[in-house]
Amino acid sequence: MKRLTLFLLVLTALTSVNYAAQRADYRIIPLPKSVEADTTHVFLLKDNMAISYDATKPDMARIAQYLAVWTLETTGLRLSLTPNNKNAAIRLTLIAAKKNGKPTKKSKKTTASSNIGQPLEDYTLTVGQSGILLQANEPVGLFRAAQTLRKSLPVQAVTPSQPSDPVELPYVRITDSPRFSYRGVLLDCSRHFFSVDFIKQYLDVMALHGSNQFHWHITDDQGWRFEVKAYPKLAWEGSVREQTVIGPGNSGIYDGQPHGGYYTQEDCREIVRYAAERYINVIPEIDLPGHMMGALHVFPNLGCKGGPYPVMTRWGVCRDVLCGGNPETLVFLKKVLGELCDVFPSKFIHIGGDECPKDRWRECPKCQAKIQELGLKATEKHSAEDQLQTYINREVEHFLNERGRDLIGWDEILAGGLTEGSIVMSWRGTKGGIEAAKQHHRVIMSPNVFAYIDHPQLKDVAKQPRTTGSYIVSCSKMYSFEPVIPEELTDAERDYILGVQTNLWTEHVAYPEHAFYQLLPRLGAMSEVQWCSPAQKDFEDFRTRLPRLTKLYDRIGVKYCHEVE
Repeated sequence: MKRLTLFLLVLTALTSVNYAAQRADYRIIPLPKSVEADTTHVFLLKDNMAISYDATKPDMARIAQYLAVWTLETTGLRLSLTPNNKNAAIRLTLIAAKKNGKPTKKSKKTTASSNIGQPLEDYTLTVGQSGILLQANEPVGLFRAAQTLRKSLPVQAVTPSQPSDPVELPYVRITDSPRFSYRGVLLDCSRHFFSVDFIKQYLDVMALHGSNQFHWHITDDQGWRFEVKAYPKLAWEGSVREQTVIGPGNSGIYDGQPHGGYYTQEDCREIVRYAAERYINVIPEIDLPGHMMGALHVFPNLGCKGGPYPVMTRWGVCRDVLCGGNPETLVFLKKVLGELCDVFPSKFIHIGGDECPKDRWRECPKCQAKIQELGLKATEKHSAEDQLQTYINREVEHFLNERGRDLIGWDEILAGGLTEGSIVMSWRGTKGGIEAAKQHHRVIMSPNVFAYIDHPQLKDVAKQPRTTGSYIVSCSKMYSFEPVIPEELTDAERDYILGVQTNLWTEHVAYPEHAFYQLLPRLGAMSEVQWCSPAQKDFEDFRTRLPRLTKLYDRIGVKYCHEVE
């Protein structure tokens, strides 16, 4: 009996000392602005330690819960939640911004480079003798700090039946804030429909990379995906195409299978709620007046020729668009956008405005009569038909402004002259964005040659799923993008560049696994374009930091490209 007791005491001593602690690493993606580490001292994070937060603030409780889940997921350590516990190992704290020792009032002034409705995201993360302290002025800052801690932790082998090994966190002070207030990611759900559950997972991955704007493309020629209660058939019938072209480009080979699906307004509200809890704003896009075959299929009277208009089964640009001279067009658009504003609280509504051929308008008596009525004349830069589109844009913008919203459009909205408060999303290179900034319009840079992730990411196309194949957008190319071109813009003009967006179009992306493969790890590269200063960026250093992030991809179960070029 004495021998057994002695054996148990020795075993207990050994298990309490000979742990296999792994060490945190603060060289994460995106790289924080400042990391001051003392690697000679560590704080030991162990099983059953606590996370403390202000129990009166629901946002803080939710962030603490996220952090407990992420820590368990990454390390296997089980942390408890103990509100208002000053001795907890991890403490979440909100601090009032101060100036000259006094709390400052939030400014209501809006500038070109304002934070677009997002709270300030600055934060500090400190590790010392007393534990881990996350501090910020706003809950969104605490959320960013919690994501930083999550990505700093080692991804350990987790055995549910055994306690997990402690984690050594070197003492550190991290101070961080993003370079751009707008850090967007687009998902096209018109070309292929994706489930609500997948979109939630997509939002989780966005949050992991510090993205804060989800651009949701939900209508196009190949399917109308948004429920409009005033027009029930719009989603019922406009969302379904008879079949889908397969193979490279428009091969002429079809799968013979109907493709459909749409989001109810309750689905959309659920996505908005889920995104907001992760400090992501959802920007819906109703593409107009082109890319409207889904709507024209249901309402052929809104086209210049009267139909019939099948929902498109191939890709590309269609010459049939909404009739610019039909007064019912604006009635339709305002009803649709009115319900959209009721569902989506976003300050911004995207109206597309791209790839709208004017062939039908040139031939249409109604359109030509409207041009005459408005007194539109062709100029050296703009056709009368281009100006007719600008007239539609102005009517839509005025409607949105009355509801407290701002209009975003692709850079084609420059063609007929910009409306006063519109925001340009520059996709055909950066030229449109530079032109808009010179005119003192807000700009989001999203050039296809750097930011379109429907294109291959590897030179060897045989190594990756088939997708749009016109050029390569590798991780290194995406990483090299600089959205603010000093030689092209003055200091004042640069302030109009709100941020950067990467876009996943889905003509050739039909499944969640393929979508994540196209997204990752390129979103990691884009996150450093969006978050880091140019002086911080170094692609070879990014490559050395990437394996830690891909281990987290493995742990959360998302596909990604394993090669980086």
